[in-house]
Amino acid sequence: MRFHLGAIMVWTSLLTAAGSAADPQPTPVDGKTGLISRKIFFGNPDKASVEISPDGKQISFLAPVDGVLNVFVGPIGDPKAAKPVTKDTKRDIRQYFWAFSNHHILYLQDDGGNENFHLFRVDLADNDVKDLTPEKGVRALPSGVSHKFPLDILVGLNDRDPRYHDIYKINIASGARELVQKNPDFASFLADDDYKIRFAFKYNIDGSQSALQPDGKGGWKEFLSIPMADSLTTRPVGFNKSGDELYLIDSRNRDTGAFFSWNLKTGQQTLIAQDAKCDVGQIMEHPTEKTIQAVGFIYDRKRWEFKDPEVKADFEILSKVVDGDVNVSSRTLDDSQWIVSYLLDNGPVRFYHFDRKTKKSTFLFTNRKEMEGLTLQKMHPRVIKSRDGLDLVSYLTLPPGSDDGNGKAIHPVPLVLLVHGGPWARDGWGLNGYHQFLSNRGYAVLSVNFRGSTGFGKKFLNAGNKEWAGKMHDDLIDAVDWAIAEKITTPGKVAIMGGSYGGYATLVGLTFTPDKFACGVDIVGPSNIVTLLNTIPPYWAPGVQLFKDRVGDHTSEDGKNFLHDRSPLSKVSSIKKPLLIGQGANDPRVKQAESDQIVHAMKEKKIPVSYVLFPDEGHGFARPNNNLAFNAVTEAFLAKYLGGRYEAIGDAFENSTIKVPEGVSDVPGLKEKLPVGK
Repeated sequence: MRFHLGAIMVWTSLLTAAGSAADPQPTPVDGKTGLISRKIFFGNPDKASVEISPDGKQISFLAPVDGVLNVFVGPIGDPKAAKPVTKDTKRDIRQYFWAFSNHHILYLQDDGGNENFHLFRVDLADNDVKDLTPEKGVRALPSGVSHKFPLDILVGLNDRDPRYHDIYKINIASGARELVQKNPDFASFLADDDYKIRFAFKYNIDGSQSALQPDGKGGWKEFLSIPMADSLTTRPVGFNKSGDELYLIDSRNRDTGAFFSWNLKTGQQTLIAQDAKCDVGQIMEHPTEKTIQAVGFIYDRKRWEFKDPEVKADFEILSKVVDGDVNVSSRTLDDSQWIVSYLLDNGPVRFYHFDRKTKKSTFLFTNRKEMEGLTLQKMHPRVIKSRDGLDLVSYLTLPPGSDDGNGKAIHPVPLVLLVHGGPWARDGWGLNGYHQFLSNRGYAVLSVNFRGSTGFGKKFLNAGNKEWAGKMHDDLIDAVDWAIAEKITTPGKVAIMGGSYGGYATLVGLTFTPDKFACGVDIVGPSNIVTLLNTIPPYWAPGVQLFKDRVGDHTSEDGKNFLHDRSPLSKVSSIKKPLLIGQGANDPRVKQAESDQIVHAMKEKKIPVSYVLFPDEGHGFARPNNNLAFNAVTEAFLAKYLGGRYEAIGDAFENSTIKVPEGVSDVPGLKEKLPVGK
């Protein structure tokens, strides 16, 4: 790595200029200023993950108990009577579901963010909680639930070999387990409602994926070969009621992933639904009949293509209740009752109970009551052209006073480029905590689906292959240039921020394009792609070929050299703008060493950096107290280097495990509020 004295001189002059005047002062949170408390954006929701029991008699949801999300259950006719049935005191429960017994709740929980999830069950008769997968260091992966087996569940466990998940059938009442399928080296399995393993999936050395069927002799035979170009846009997703038709999302011989049925007896494939601009995003099927009712597509906003006229008629009724994107989030086994959620961009999610027989919608609650009545900002879909002609579906939120009502900026403001993780994921429309939080602080916020993002067809996805810090970053720069040309912002007033891949993109922004951004906020982002891929969790081993094909080969010398050149760690000397890094010590995906090594390299070159570490977090900050603490640091950091408003740190560190190994003095108010020894 070369040392650039000029970079240090520019950084030093920037800090001297910023430090020569007093740090920006916090803005009071009140009606006069319009500043909204960060707790409203990042504290736990009042209600979340609302479900109806299979028999329709009970409702469940996640809600806080002493600040920790637990599962509540109550009668469907009286949600206010719901009581907590779980007892977690340290970490929020984030994933749970009903067993078809109607008397059990199942949920997943890990330890300190290590992602070694255990599967727990709650017996609602006495609220007895049992760990069904108590082995240490083992990751439980629910792999099949069926109404035909109300007391059994299929679960993948990597207890025999940490790389591979064998499939067990576990009795949720007793915990007794039975091995269903040993895993020799497969990435995943697909079972039917009879708990028969119908397919296994395997990545091949050429990047293709094979869907294999049991050969009847204890082995496997190939049923379907999926080329590398289609491996993230083609996949079997289930079966019809009789099990003789396979439902398949398929992009082979086309661009976007369309929805097909495949007759396994005749081999005939029938197209059910397609969209020329985007892949299938959601499928609604009857819970027991397995008939396809509707197929959802998301380009910039959700669009439903209906296959069941009764479901179509119900959606027409539901669309008149609330002006937002409609989603059926839960339903009874006979499909007579639905829990319907309405997604808005400037208000909390609204939940309703819908009786399909009477067509009556009953309002239940919103997910964040404190947001009700607040003036929040609209999110505007925008399609930005990349320099080589790709359509980048993006989302823009403008701060109060700068939006003409249609997403046209009245005057330029500082902008935060918010980059999604994955990178094989996507941004979408709806209420986004960071968009609302940052726009309330005075920033425009822009999220860009850069090439490599999923949902827009395989050509767009594959255009990102081996383009980390290459054309994927060019797309982000093109979006910034668009925002400047549209007079949304001005040069020198743009920050870059994101988590996971978005954190990596932040580091790329400050190293590969050091003059483009005023500052950056990296959350659990890798700094060295070679060390990232050398330390992935063992259970990712069956899919490691995907990384070789789409990121680069970390096992060959040429590949290592290529990845070294695409790693921000190799260009640390180029950094000349302020950087804030957030990391969880237990992160199994992006190890703490990824942040430690770039912080160490910056210290060696005397380049200032602010580093926030949480010893009880993993890949992201799951504990609300830690999330609030980090965002208190973030908004003070952005206020100093980008010029927006911020709420005083106040009690944000209360009950947080925050540590700041480096850069305490570079964030306004941090030194005074940080507990001694942190």
